[in-house]
Amino acid sequence: MWRLLSCTVCLFVSAGFSLRPVWAAEEELDGEVKTEVLFKPEQCSQRSKRGDLINAHYDGYLAKDGSQFYCSRTDRDGQPQWFVLGVGQVIKGLDDGIMGMCPGEKRKLTIPSTLAFGEKGKGPVPPNATVVFEVEVLSVSKGPRTMEAFGRMDLDKDKSLSKAEVKEYLKLEYEKGGKPRDDPFYEKLIDDIFYKNDDDRDGVISAKEYNIYQHDEL
Repeated sequence: MWRLLSCTVCLFVSAGFSLRPVWAAEEELDGEVKTEVLFKPEQCSQRSKRGDLINAHYDGYLAKDGSQFYCSRTDRDGQPQWFVLGVGQVIKGLDDGIMGMCPGEKRKLTIPSTLAFGEKGKGPVPPNATVVFEVEVLSVSKGPRTMEAFGRMDLDKDKSLSKAEVKEYLKLEYEKGGKPRDDPFYEKLIDDIFYKNDDDRDGVISAKEYNIYQHDEL
């Protein structure tokens, strides 16, 4: 995922972001994420929390020289990223820094190496590198990650989730929130969910694959 990308277009598309980097030395961060709010909507009906399903764009830069190593607007056909917050699907610094964000909010996150790519680095990110992410959260929705939700989705009670069952659940959740979407939206979301959670690639998500918290029983 992390590779050097030419993302000139990102600099123009990310309206509202500060494109002039603000650098922070590793020792200045003291092992924590430095957060700068770049834009926040006046109306914020829902703040992101652990277990929520997040849809976001984010761009990554090396703090030492401002070089860009990732841009979601050019990766994977420019689609925003889907992930469950707070469970390790992104680096720890993003999990921490995106907590409490509203849909439409933009933040700059300066992340020490201990909460990013560590002593080994990854791809174009060198070892022990402080990184800066500019993040725009597009949507926050209730993540279907509790075993209670699993039971509601598992319509045929076979202790596994098909794509049709997950799609039906998501449609109901979005409609309940007054934000119905079209089929291509759900197909994209479901493909991403199954890519990240169907570990054995058998076309269904088992109870074990689903229970990312590894607690509470069916």
